Amino acid sequence: MKDPITFYPGGDTGSEIATESTMLTSKASRRAFIKGVIASGAVAGSASFLFGGLGGCTPDRPAAGAVERLISLNINGKVRRVDVLPNETLAMTLRYKLGLTGTKLGCDRGECGACTVVIDGVASYSCSTLTHMVGNRNVRTIEGLEGPNGDLHPIQQAFIDELGPQCGFCTPAQIMSTVALLEANPNPTRDEARHALSGNLCRCGAYDHYLNSVMRAAGSV
Repeated sequence: MKDPITFYPGGDTGSEIATESTMLTSKASRRAFIKGVIASGAVAGSASFLFGGLGGCTPDRPAAGAVERLISLNINGKVRRVDVLPNETLAMTLRYKLGLTGTKLGCDRGECGACTVVIDGVASYSCSTLTHMVGNRNVRTIEGLEGPNGDLHPIQQAFIDELGPQCGFCTPAQIMSTVALLEANPNPTRDEARHALSGNLCRCGAYDHYLNSVMRAAGSV
């Protein structure tokens, strides 16, 4: 009975046992092959990162699907240039990039209404609006209601006269919701005013004061 035949890669297929030099050459070749595969993979990955991941850094060749970060926003009648992250909300941009802190952040999930601003005449939750989705639309915040001489807007004055603000945290949003309402409907009923302000929570429970403020301001805008 013959002994089992041992086969070594790289050896002579016609011989049962390869020579020692052939075995060493085979092992070296396999080692070199594996190193070559690893090296080629690293080079390919680096090239992909360099020419793909950094492609958006060149102004003339943005990467596919990339979002321009430096954008122009129309805020309170002025065009503002701001660096915006792809997933940044309008509330974050207004407060922390443009310093318009009258827009409050409460729940940050579109429930309390403290972040309400007026976009193209519509009261909108800025915490649920991506800044990149605003585009060239007209955005107004509480800071944009100030008169040329620093005078209060008639709605702001009405809120003061009716003692609307308590702690004041929700007041800017209540005012902006009223602005959107009275510009669309200068003489609303009390129920219409209640519906317009229903998206704004008041932790002090001063809802009647705010409704009185809206009715006082009606017809003056």
